[in-house]
Amino acid sequence: MTIIETIEAEQMKSELTPFKVGDSIRVHTRVIEGEKERVQIYAGIVIGRKGTGINANFTVRRVSYGEGVERVFPLHSSRVAKIEVEKRGSVRRAKLNYLRSRKGKSATTVKEKAAEKK
Repeated sequence: MTIIETIEAEQMKSELTPFKVGDSIRVHTRVIEGEKERVQIYAGIVIGRKGTGINANFTVRRVSYGEGVERVFPLHSSRVAKIEVEKRGSVRRAKLNYLRSRKGKSATTVKEKAAEKK
């Protein structure tokens, strides 16, 4: 391994919640304000994933007060405390850019994944 690969391996998180594009998730982020640190939750639909290894990131979109808001999170960032999957989505695309042009409920929902049989 090169020096860069060893440093990247140290920085990567080992316990990650598996999620895919189309899932509704809640991202718990650490926010530092002065001396205090708190956890803020950002909930929405994953509309894309990009990158591999330490450079992996994902985009979460939600509609807030009638306005679409997107935020990009680095997957292995120390600022991301936890990722919770609320609902599994069933989509046929790798990027859900078509949600940007939608209004109302259709902009915030995708088809829910059917329950897996055991």
